[in-house]
Amino acid sequence: MIRIEDLTYTYRNRDIPVLKNISLSLPKGSMTILTGPSGSGKTTLCRAMAGILSHVYTGKATGTITIAGRDIMAYKGIEELSHDVSMVFDDADAQLIFTTVGEEVMTSLENRGLLRMDAENELTRLLDLLEIATLKERAPYTLSGGQKQKAAIAATLALDSAVLILDEATSELDAEARNVVFSILRQLADLGRTIVLVEHMIDEAAAFADACLLIEDGQITASGTPAEVSRRIQEKLPPITKRSGARGGELFIEAQDLVHCYGDHRAVDGVNFTLRSGEIVAIVGENGSGKTTLVKHFNGLLKPTEGTLRIKGSVCNGQSISTLSRHTGLVFQNPDTMLFEDTVHKEIAFGLKNIGTDVHCIGSVLAEVGLAGREDTNPRHLSRGERQRLALACVIAMDQEVFVLDEPTTGLDLAESLQIMEILMRLADEGHGIVMITHNPGLATAFADRVMKMSNGRFISSQEV
Repeated sequence: MIRIEDLTYTYRNRDIPVLKNISLSLPKGSMTILTGPSGSGKTTLCRAMAGILSHVYTGKATGTITIAGRDIMAYKGIEELSHDVSMVFDDADAQLIFTTVGEEVMTSLENRGLLRMDAENELTRLLDLLEIATLKERAPYTLSGGQKQKAAIAATLALDSAVLILDEATSELDAEARNVVFSILRQLADLGRTIVLVEHMIDEAAAFADACLLIEDGQITASGTPAEVSRRIQEKLPPITKRSGARGGELFIEAQDLVHCYGDHRAVDGVNFTLRSGEIVAIVGENGSGKTTLVKHFNGLLKPTEGTLRIKGSVCNGQSISTLSRHTGLVFQNPDTMLFEDTVHKEIAFGLKNIGTDVHCIGSVLAEVGLAGREDTNPRHLSRGERQRLALACVIAMDQEVFVLDEPTTGLDLAESLQIMEILMRLADEGHGIVMITHNPGLATAFADRVMKMSNGRFISSQEV
């Protein structure tokens, strides 16, 4: 179905190719995982298969790409290509442009030319399939990151194309939701669709996929079953040891009977929570359970509807973001909501200048997150994982007492995730308090001091690990 021969691609205004002599063949009815470090070329390869590089970008390409035997350059443009190939991008926010989830999916159905009644029936089926029927009338901006990803997947499935490419489209889903999506994709492959899935959690997807390709530095360096490629990746990982000994000193955050309402919906419903210096607390739970809503209170982005929030002993219910952000730094689950400058250096310097701090630390902070030497790079030219690390660097540089990280390993492979956890452990050892939202239970139990699970706006369990 998809055939690539000797593809090399260099973006405009760049000297080094992002893809180097890529050749592959993905048959009809197959489900293939693409994995590899952030910045290795996975997204660029997806764009190549979707025809975006050929028909939208102006870089330099050599080699050939064919879809069902037709050269990708023979298509008149992206609109014609979209009948055969559709893609879910790694940034759901950029893909959701209508006022409600129902509109997003219905627009795709109408583009297929379905009659109104048929489109309505298919809309209901897709929303039920992805378990988001209750979100039909919700505006995308009100959704959690995982809910947005489900909506983007539904809108793309509605196009009913022969080839479906998903670029880290499940990165913000909880484990159960990921399993649902993987199962749907497997069923589509069995019906003859060709599925390409960029995924770091290959062990979870292994039971559903036929093959896995490892991409490193723009080249395919390994191929085989997901289990075979996973073993190769594991062999390269350095050992890492969790901190030992008791944790917890000064009380940094204390929430008592905290409630936050969106209209009639109690997104946070009577929560009690504490964080002390030196602690790493992981918050887990299903998409939409209230995790992100809760932590946005800690730096003032949200104000409690009811209850009391104290930071270092002071009641802060009505305090401004600027006041609370002196104590608490927040890394969003989508790094693109944080990044707006035209260089990496300026991104980090912005926050430092706002608090009157010298910018001399920028080089060392970038080295700490694996972005040394990238000071002059435009953040939009970084991969999703690299942008995630840049967002973390912006917060680390501010040196607040508390760091809140909403899905800090989204878009990162296992080696990079372990690197981030090492950074968080060091920060905790230095006396910072760490709150980490994650859908990766392995990371939560391996590195947190406490794991707290949310459901329907409340904590339903708390476990020291």
